[in-house]
Amino acid sequence: MRSGFATLYSARVLPYAGKDRVEHVLGDSLSATSLLFLVLALALALSFEFVNGFHDTANAVATVIYTNSLKPTYAVVWSGCWNLIGVLLSAGTVAFGILALLPVELVINVGSGAGFAMVFSLLISAIIWNVGTWYFGLPASSSHTLIGSIVGVGLANSVMSAGHTFGDGVNWGKVQDTLVALVVSPLIGFICSALLLLLFKFFVRKPELYEEPDKTKPPTPWVRALLILTCTGVSFAHGSNDGQKGMGLILLILIGVVPGAYALDLHMGGKDVATLLSQNQAASSVFHRLAGNDPVSAPEASDTLNAYLKNSGKVTPQLYPALEEKNGEIATALHGKTSIAQVPKDDRKGLRSDIYLVSASIAKLVKKKSISDADDAASLGAYHKTLDKTTNFIPTWVKFAVALCLGLGTMIGWKRIVVTVGERIGKAHLTYGQGASAEIVAYGTIQAADIFGLPVSTTHILSSGVAGTMAANRSGLQGATLRNILLAWVLTLPVCVFLGSMLFAFGLRLVSTFGIH
Repeated sequence: MRSGFATLYSARVLPYAGKDRVEHVLGDSLSATSLLFLVLALALALSFEFVNGFHDTANAVATVIYTNSLKPTYAVVWSGCWNLIGVLLSAGTVAFGILALLPVELVINVGSGAGFAMVFSLLISAIIWNVGTWYFGLPASSSHTLIGSIVGVGLANSVMSAGHTFGDGVNWGKVQDTLVALVVSPLIGFICSALLLLLFKFFVRKPELYEEPDKTKPPTPWVRALLILTCTGVSFAHGSNDGQKGMGLILLILIGVVPGAYALDLHMGGKDVATLLSQNQAASSVFHRLAGNDPVSAPEASDTLNAYLKNSGKVTPQLYPALEEKNGEIATALHGKTSIAQVPKDDRKGLRSDIYLVSASIAKLVKKKSISDADDAASLGAYHKTLDKTTNFIPTWVKFAVALCLGLGTMIGWKRIVVTVGERIGKAHLTYGQGASAEIVAYGTIQAADIFGLPVSTTHILSSGVAGTMAANRSGLQGATLRNILLAWVLTLPVCVFLGSMLFAFGLRLVSTFGIH
């Protein structure tokens, strides 16, 4: 089996029913229109990561370049390598945390016209705002940008879809958790960076650590090593968190267009499948006991679970019969299989939808403590984690592509952000100790967010950390710059909600005009 870019681009055009068809090497037959959507969507997703490099990755190299510890070219290459390592070692929890914010029906039907409208509106609105704030040298947050766009799409979807109440398309619980992380993390950056600088001054009595950088020469070797080390940590942490934002969307695009190759993790082998089937059987016993004798059809089961997964969804008498039905379909699809790859290509997208509905419903039941028996809740919780393993994966080539785009974006757009961080936040220039303090705190905060699968902003953590060190050092803060950063911080969400919703509505009209379903 080929992997990486060969999977996407090794295709041949064949005559089929009088039309040119593009046959994917893994067996997916793509129309010219689908191939065009695939190329455009991937280009937009990678462009988002390229622009992300202007903002967030530039912050990772800001102190090491500003203090002349490394030349810009070396700093960007070094940071890019550690971004790549961070991306490659990431577990994908942030990527799938982002996807959890999206409307359920659009995630399940991502290959539809509405699914494509969602992906394009998210990416275009995020790119527009990121480029605009970069142009003015403002350290804006790509996390805020993308989340605002997602909320906008969800709101527009709830308004334009029949049977929805306003806001039903948004996972408000996950949005709340994410926004808390985005609001609290800059405060942590400010306070902890200030305290760390004061601790440095108390315990490390080296005057050269608290001097303004000499633009004509690098700092002393030990200070230089410290700053390179902290730059390395922030670059790694940025890759492991911010680098995941686009990866989830890229996977969503691949699932929609080439589900035979990407709907399920084809590397899952016999042991994992055996575990899944064993847990599936145990879950079926629980569902059957709770369902009673009220069977439902497969279409009714899908509608019931979709309704339950809305924000207004409640446990109804049909819920457990629906779970039993869908869980049975998963068992049937995997019966006799020793690996996920043995599932027929045409069945993989449907199986992924069933797995998604069952897994998400179990997660909501467990979170809401709707399962009264502790043993049943533990059994279903373990099953939910196993189910997620079949769909929550990031192909290695996607990680490399994202890391490459982050690095290229940093090489082109680092200068504006570096000057802002180094000279325009405080009234005095950034010292070596201030830069090190801000970066150490940024690294620790981002790594902590990774553990909980929460997207945070490298930009806001680091810039608030620099502001904290300026306050602790009594250097003074530049009101105009802080006002502009705060304004960008406040405006990002509402502007991107508006852009996302308007572009999604326009996208739906466009796909309807061209008859794309």
